[in-house]
Amino acid sequence: MSGCLFCGMASGDVPAERIAANERAFAIRDINPRAPVHALIIPTIHIADAREIEAEHAATLAAMFALAGETARREGVLESGYRLAFNVGDDAGMTVSHLHLHLIGGRLLGPEG
Repeated sequence: MSGCLFCGMASGDVPAERIAANERAFAIRDINPRAPVHALIIPTIHIADAREIEAEHAATLAAMFALAGETARREGVLESGYRLAFNVGDDAGMTVSHLHLHLIGGRLLGPEG
């Protein structure tokens, strides 16, 4: 989608240091981390947010979750634990309108909400 930051990263038009990637998604570090480990798992196709997920996106979602596990391993939190979260809409704090999965860990995390 034209003008989308994450689409620009996916295409290579916007430089981004990737932690890990697979055929359908890539992982980067969050620029405003909430914990020692805070990565974003971003699909290479544009999906505005979780409200737009359809059955046809199943392979993309599976690839995102597989990449989250690989990223957790690389970042050293696979065994100790981590949180995965999608923000959906303004009230949830979504700042880029392109589906992305937050991977947060590296410290004891309190309850969300």
